[in-house]
Amino acid sequence: MAALQGLRGTGEFNTDFRPKNYRELFTLLEPNGNAPLNALLSMTSSESTDDPEFKNFRDELPERALSVNGAVSSASTTAITIDAGNDNLFAVKGTIVVNSETGEVMRCTADSTATGLTVERNIGGTSHTIADDAKLFIAGTAYEEGASSPTGVSFDATVASNFTQIFRTSFTVTETLRATNLRTGDKEDEMATKALKLHMQDIERAMFFGKKHEANGSTAQPLRFTGGLINTMSNVIDRSTASSSMTEDQFDRALIEDVFAFGSKQKIMFCGAKVAGHLQKMGKDRWQPTAVEGSYGVNLTQYTTFAGDLMVHLHPQFRQVPGMDNSAVIIDFPYLKYRHMDGRDTQLLRDRQSADADAVKHEYLTECGLELMQDKVHTYIKNWTNLA
Repeated sequence: MAALQGLRGTGEFNTDFRPKNYRELFTLLEPNGNAPLNALLSMTSSESTDDPEFKNFRDELPERALSVNGAVSSASTTAITIDAGNDNLFAVKGTIVVNSETGEVMRCTADSTATGLTVERNIGGTSHTIADDAKLFIAGTAYEEGASSPTGVSFDATVASNFTQIFRTSFTVTETLRATNLRTGDKEDEMATKALKLHMQDIERAMFFGKKHEANGSTAQPLRFTGGLINTMSNVIDRSTASSSMTEDQFDRALIEDVFAFGSKQKIMFCGAKVAGHLQKMGKDRWQPTAVEGSYGVNLTQYTTFAGDLMVHLHPQFRQVPGMDNSAVIIDFPYLKYRHMDGRDTQLLRDRQSADADAVKHEYLTECGLELMQDKVHTYIKNWTNLA
């Protein structure tokens, strides 16, 4: 510890020493408390917004996979009916299409339609038939020397949005109580601390369970709700269809095929007590206690697989919310962002009491929301009751 002489100013202290707002102050005091998601967001990605509805563009490369609609019994049939889908339009003249079941290679002799292909069959191989619902995929293009350029194909990003939500938690103390000397300490300070904990707990729960919605949107006082992770993610693994059980091998396959199919090779899992118990029984040699670097270190345990590393934390809120003890939410943090209205991140607003009140009233106020930069990189596992 270095000794210092002379006058000290706030400019000498970085955010490790001097939190910018009450949200950061809370995570400094209780990084492993009731709001670990907020704690990690505080040390990663936070950005202000000048509009209560914020938007982002999501883009991804198409799979360019097609499904056959109706069996083709003849190896010489060149017209193939396919299920309608956006990927069909990538099959322009000159595109190579492969049957994933038989290995047959075909070449499109005309641009595809919404539900049909015209192809040259069985290129360089023996004759094949095509089964109903056979899966085809695009495997490049092939053109003659001197051929004209093919039809252009493009794809657009989709727009996703969410709202900020106004969170308010107030507490009030009479002037008599403020003047009373209590053995338990200053009551106003105690209530301020407890109110902040409740406030951060409210935000934490909304970021998991909130539902995006706007009421009275055309009036002077709209009411907005931010969409949380569970109600926003499309990558859901529901074990209720498998007797609510999953083996270690099935869990590893889920990590490879679903959890780490997109995004980063290190993700954070917030889980309930039952899921934590299942993981504790599985492959103990694969567990490694790991501390996340940064000002707000949340205790995590690393689960290493071929697909990627899962950083696990038993979420205290999941103990209190019915049904979440057998669930887990897996988050890819580079694709998640905390958004707050300009000047309306967590703050303590003092003296909110009416003019004639013989009491003081203060409140914590936050206007914030959660932004998912991508959807498929996050995963929700539910109804994992038993380890088979």
